[in-house]
Amino acid sequence: MVTDLDHRQVVANLTPEQRAELLQRSNLRGLAHLAGHAGAILVLAGLILADVRYWPVLMLPLGVLLVFLFTALHECVHETPFETEWLGQLTGRVCGFLVLVPFGWFKWFHMAHHRHTHDPDHDPELAGRKPDSVLSYALYLSGLPVWKSNLETILNNSLGRFSYAYLPERQSKAVIREARLTVLALGLLFVLSFALQTTALVWIWIVPLLLGQPFLRAYLLAEHTRCPHVTNMLENSRTTFTWPIVRFIAWNMPYHAEHHAYPNVPFWQLPRFHGIIREYLRCTENGYVRFQRSLVSSFERS
Repeated sequence: MVTDLDHRQVVANLTPEQRAELLQRSNLRGLAHLAGHAGAILVLAGLILADVRYWPVLMLPLGVLLVFLFTALHECVHETPFETEWLGQLTGRVCGFLVLVPFGWFKWFHMAHHRHTHDPDHDPELAGRKPDSVLSYALYLSGLPVWKSNLETILNNSLGRFSYAYLPERQSKAVIREARLTVLALGLLFVLSFALQTTALVWIWIVPLLLGQPFLRAYLLAEHTRCPHVTNMLENSRTTFTWPIVRFIAWNMPYHAEHHAYPNVPFWQLPRFHGIIREYLRCTENGYVRFQRSLVSSFERS
């Protein structure tokens, strides 16, 4: 059996029936998943606001759930979670606001990442420094560099101080408007909190996000780090085998090579697609902890 096909050949070999099933979108599936993710967030936030006993320990799981809304945002950028377009737009913009990643700007950033996946000269995800030592790894996991980058992006976009190779000129005004609305909304939230003399936002949003970000950073590192710089998506992207709860909060993005091989496949169909192409995957890992250990060990050897 031939097992050295690249992602284009694998997708080309799908039958029309397989394509039709894999590309099917569903409001029901998307809303059910969103309800589970958002519902867990609301329950934890409610318990914290209710000042239940030992409520501070709930901020960590709340933060993980909040920061992983980034993966819901990511899916909405691909317009795959829902059959109805406005549902994806609304979900993406709300999730983007909550994790401070503007939806409209991120769409163009991420599409460039897909066009030039793991290409050192053109993939915008490689513009920032990736960990190459234990110290830089610890800094990366802290989330401080990404928060700084996110806030700078929002500020610079709001002022029109940007020059993105991946952003069409016609989209500049929309990106500026989006950033200004984000700044306005953030300002109103904090003014309202001050006026009401409440610290609720601190305990159910700001601190949880800071606590949860290291988990998202570790998760994202596994997607492409130490994969070869080639054009075959089955080699330059890593699928990580993990627990169902991780796949749930990450909207099945641990099936990352599958996602890059065929980005139009909705998140809920990725397990099925994985079953079809598993034998062709070139970069996989058995768990995120194992990946982190391997990565840190490589620093010590270099």
